[in-house]
Amino acid sequence: MRDLHQVDGHTLILLRNGEEYFPRLIATIDQAIRSVCIETYIYAADTCGYQISQALQRAARRGVKVNLLLDGFGSAGLPPEWVSDLRRAGVEVLWYRPERSRFSLHRNRLRRLHRKLALVDERIAFVGGVNILDDTPGDRINAPRLDYMVEIQGSTTEYVSFVMKRLWALVSWRNFKRQREHIKLLLTHKSATQHDVTLVLRDNFRHRRDIERAYLKAIASARREIIIANAYFLPGQNFRRTLIEAALRGVRVVLLLQGRVVYRLQHFATLELYDDLLRAGIEIYEYRASYMHAKVAVIDSYWVTVGSSNLDPFSLFLAREANLVVRDARFADFLRADLLQEITYGARLISLADWQERGIWMHFLTRVSYAITRFLVGVTGCARGHGDAQ
Repeated sequence: MRDLHQVDGHTLILLRNGEEYFPRLIATIDQAIRSVCIETYIYAADTCGYQISQALQRAARRGVKVNLLLDGFGSAGLPPEWVSDLRRAGVEVLWYRPERSRFSLHRNRLRRLHRKLALVDERIAFVGGVNILDDTPGDRINAPRLDYMVEIQGSTTEYVSFVMKRLWALVSWRNFKRQREHIKLLLTHKSATQHDVTLVLRDNFRHRRDIERAYLKAIASARREIIIANAYFLPGQNFRRTLIEAALRGVRVVLLLQGRVVYRLQHFATLELYDDLLRAGIEIYEYRASYMHAKVAVIDSYWVTVGSSNLDPFSLFLAREANLVVRDARFADFLRADLLQEITYGARLISLADWQERGIWMHFLTRVSYAITRFLVGVTGCARGHGDAQ
């Protein structure tokens, strides 16, 4: 069991990877009395997915109300028979923007449900970046993906409940499951209470830039150290400028990024940012021990965010995201120590000298990848209303 942290009337547990998260989630579902709600981008038909499906079915059969909201793109590979088994047991399953065609070029296709949230009995919530899929990626890599979730008990779960119910009502409405309580929820607006534990959202309505603004405010006020671990790092000019300004005023800025590549185009576009960042004195580490999926940050050993939002156009300008922001020295030190250990034993430092020695071909590849990515950002509408999206 990871350490319990008491913060502003909340009990928090930092969970590292699915290895710690999934057993906690299943145990909590098995103890559910009234309700279980889960939102996820990827729900895989693997051992982990099967175990959670069984837990959801057990809960539904004993009379617990179970809602499962899946992204129509990320979870498109879930076999229909799995969904049928869940529904037969009494689990309500809805799809967020189901895929009509894999060849669709509609720009709204990229507006995905990327949040990873779970709520049991409206009392225990889980927020973070872990999808429902096996922890070890294979490819001769035995170490689990680097990722985090936070288990929460406290008043913030009331807001988690509200945002999950509201999205469920919205998706139900779109699927013509129109009920009176859905209309009431869709017409209701509720803001997160400003505790030292706060859920911060990104959507395409009221919260378009809330997560980005939370980052920028914390970075701009940093005095000693900024550690950002992020799987897909391609922020806009304003974000990069704020990071560079922090480094130039003497703040230690550390970026832990992917070393094992998942999407090559985006990876090479990210590399195009290295030169300016390294020249400003920012430390860049590439994670090699396994695949990097974390979306976390620790600033001045006090401000922490753990969530689903990458620092790229997809997360910052298109997808529905959810990050937890915690202001607490002990919780921050706990995550900071974990990140520093991964940096020390699982990552490779990229030095400015080594980077400047890259060949002409690599220079060309990163420049072209960045240009293509900027073009795609414009085509998909990411940059509309966001002049710093590049």
